[in-house]
Amino acid sequence: MQQLPVASLHAFIRGAAGSRPVLLDVREPWELALARLDLPGTPTVHIPINDLPGRLDELDPAQPILALCHHGMRSMHCVAYLLQQGYADVYNVAGGIDAWSIQVDPSVPRY
Repeated sequence: MQQLPVASLHAFIRGAAGSRPVLLDVREPWELALARLDLPGTPTVHIPINDLPGRLDELDPAQPILALCHHGMRSMHCVAYLLQQGYADVYNVAGGIDAWSIQVDPSVPRY
């Protein structure tokens, strides 16, 4: 499983030649209301972890997917599931939005 540190997100997105990554946020709606991660030029798809199996049609298997949650555990499970479903270009955002808030953008609230 490929882990992507939060500090490397911008560089990864800039270096994604030919295909624009999508941010897959697997947190619950109440979590998004508390803290969002908006990456300019990167579309975000919000699919809570428990809804993922029924909503795979919202993800393009040919597009790089960056999975995000609060601390990186739920997104890690989603990455494993997507790999089992045949998605190849999938990354876990290590440390989740909490790490983003600590290491990259302290204006994003922690919860």
